[in-house]
Amino acid sequence: MSKSQTIEIEGRQLTLTNLDKILYPAAGFTKGQVIDYYARIAPVLVPHLTEHPLTLKRYPGGVDQEFFFEKNATKHRPDWIQTTPIWSEGNQRTVHYLLANNLATVVWMANLAAIELHPSLSLAKDMECPRAMVFDLDPGPPANIIQCCQVGVWLREIFDHFGLRSFPKTSGSKGLQIYVPLNTATNYDSTKSFAHALARLLEDQHRDLVVSDMKKQLRVGKVLVDWSQNDEHKTTISLYSLRAREHPTVSTPVQWEEVEQALKKKAPNLLVFEAGQVLKRVEKMGDLFAPLLTVKQKLPKFEAIEGAESDLEIAGRAEKPPTSRVKKAASAKTAAPKRARAKKKK
Repeated sequence: MSKSQTIEIEGRQLTLTNLDKILYPAAGFTKGQVIDYYARIAPVLVPHLTEHPLTLKRYPGGVDQEFFFEKNATKHRPDWIQTTPIWSEGNQRTVHYLLANNLATVVWMANLAAIELHPSLSLAKDMECPRAMVFDLDPGPPANIIQCCQVGVWLREIFDHFGLRSFPKTSGSKGLQIYVPLNTATNYDSTKSFAHALARLLEDQHRDLVVSDMKKQLRVGKVLVDWSQNDEHKTTISLYSLRAREHPTVSTPVQWEEVEQALKKKAPNLLVFEAGQVLKRVEKMGDLFAPLLTVKQKLPKFEAIEGAESDLEIAGRAEKPPTSRVKKAASAKTAAPKRARAKKKK
């Protein structure tokens, strides 16, 4: 690609600049290649970004240089770029978030060296209603993504117990993220409380590996089950987003079988995907996160939280789904929900 060029996308003209600029020095990956990746991944990326307020993480000098987060859309933007006004209590002002609802907007953002995309879990029209619940599994060295896989499998067993479908993706960095689609009327108080309860449940059952507290001194060699991402004021890295690592790795949807395989072989490299690999995966496998857009699920109902002795007791009180929807636990050792019930009976 040349250093700059003007193209037409969806009837809109865009001037792309500094295409030869290297944004990933260790990999020799250029701004032109970043734009090309985002243009080619857009058919599966855009549906997941549409109408979700978006925060950009921009690296104008490359991934080894200074970066900045951009919530308020830059004033120097084409008039066809869509934004949504959202009141910020923290800043006491209205923030005009970008809406990446089409290919042209995605390419325009990539031309800004917006390497990382961080969307809200909510749609702009209903910021108090998350469309999914997310768990960010973050390993504290020397733990790595393999330990995250083990914790992810334990989490899936709990979701199966409650009759909830769940979908894993790599963070594109060190960890693993688990999404539970909802697409029903709910709020962040509900998803955050439920996520916190499950994090505490796992911590109680696997104290040698799991921690639910974010204090760094507690996380050495363990996996933080970060439940706090379920918040109106927080964002999580988008699926198919590039990451600002040494190489152009991508937050990549994966199958549970791939998670299990990496865990069995203790092979972290099986869950590391760069831009070119992700494009080939999508061509072969389609969008593994497509169900996130349509699957409707409700969280189990909780009794009154006040007076509960612990999050474990809350989780144990959750309404059970029909038996036919519950998978048989892989083993008594990893069946955390069963242990929790047994513990309650004592």
